[in-house]
Amino acid sequence: MLIVPKKLLITVEGRGIHFIASSKSKSCRQRRADIMVNELLGIQYNIAKANVTDRKVQNLASYINVNSLKAIHKTMDKNKAVGIDKVTKEEYEQNLEENLENLVKRMKSGSYRPNPIRRVYIPKETKGKMRPLGISSYEDKLVENAIAQILEQIYEPKFYNESFGFRPNRNCHQAVREIIEMVQYRKTNYVVEADIRGFFDNVDHEWLMKMLRHDIADRRFLEIVEKLLKAGIMENGKYLNSERGTPQGNGASPILANIYLHYVLDNWFDVIVKRQCKGECYLIRYCDDFVCCFQNGYEARVFREKLEERFAKYGLELAEEKTKILEFGRFAKQNRERRGEGKPDTFDFLGFTFYCGMDGKKQFFRCRVKTSKKKLRSKIKAMKEWIMNHRTLPLEWIFKIINAKLRGHYQYYGVTDNTREVKVFLCITKNLLFKWLNRRSQKQSYTWETFNNGLLKTFPLLEPRIKVSLFYR
Repeated sequence: MLIVPKKLLITVEGRGIHFIASSKSKSCRQRRADIMVNELLGIQYNIAKANVTDRKVQNLASYINVNSLKAIHKTMDKNKAVGIDKVTKEEYEQNLEENLENLVKRMKSGSYRPNPIRRVYIPKETKGKMRPLGISSYEDKLVENAIAQILEQIYEPKFYNESFGFRPNRNCHQAVREIIEMVQYRKTNYVVEADIRGFFDNVDHEWLMKMLRHDIADRRFLEIVEKLLKAGIMENGKYLNSERGTPQGNGASPILANIYLHYVLDNWFDVIVKRQCKGECYLIRYCDDFVCCFQNGYEARVFREKLEERFAKYGLELAEEKTKILEFGRFAKQNRERRGEGKPDTFDFLGFTFYCGMDGKKQFFRCRVKTSKKKLRSKIKAMKEWIMNHRTLPLEWIFKIINAKLRGHYQYYGVTDNTREVKVFLCITKNLLFKWLNRRSQKQSYTWETFNNGLLKTFPLLEPRIKVSLFYR
């Protein structure tokens, strides 16, 4: 995300974009920011021109130049894993100007060939399953991030409000808040909980390029994007063709995934599904995770069938075991009791479990959330492994790092209605500390009394706090 300096005035009028910069002397950092602002303004000018003339955006490849790549290089994390060429940020920086000029020259001539992506696997929260990640070479990372910045400028105004993932000024809590609002204050009686099987591995390149060509006319820019998609994969020393997918870890994957689902799901839902439904219906999506709310049950069932057909057309598949229709909302409990059925089912989204509840006085319906059991188990497991493996560190360092982990947990899960689950996590963390700190030596170091009234008084743990209100924007 590019930040425009405060002393820069930008106006869009008709076909052009005008800006006035401060004439005062600037620092090196400020000059770099101004360079990026100028690049940004150029992209925005082309977008504005295309919108006015009802044409596709042109002249984008020229903004992947030495100046823009140099600015991206400054923001790159030097501790990130390296690609198959083993080149680090420090090594690339030793001859930065020449390397970037050579890279830009190759892109202009069409001889640029990205290196295959190095594939690694990390464990998923589901036991025994692994998640594939793609690690690009450093030079390719620069190009990916440049492409992501350009595409963001083009597509951010086009994306629907129902999309929250990997977008500026949007986050998971906003998506959770939106679902609560749809259920609690709108006419929601049914929820379609859907899951796309291996989305990032199954994005169809041909369809994705068609979508990009729908809005972009710069052939050279599109060729660079396609080359990155077709770069191939190196796994255990073997080269694999990348006929499908946008690897997770790729700098451009989030925006490309959003573009793909914008046309496959969001636009289709807004233009077709909403118009065909007699009752109200809503979509809330965070990248490849989404939930749909319906007023009428038969319309939810029709949507479920049409969704499968829609995804099949674009090379995607619903995970049958994770896709279901739930009776959910203010009338779900009464309707199920009348039919002799149990409590309304729950569903998980973004690490939270949504369930039907009541307010504190048990007078009004409330859509409540709590930490999902799956996420809580994985967080506890990760905390246990860390304490177990680092119990020999100095106590000061142990508690400092534990508090940092607790702070991160509270910032995400410390939301309205979730106080109990957050306190449970703190309680289990205390038990784990007591257990493993007593194993620093062969004899027991602490009793419960000395642990609580001695050690935790010296090194107090952060107490849970509600960080995010889900009922106020």
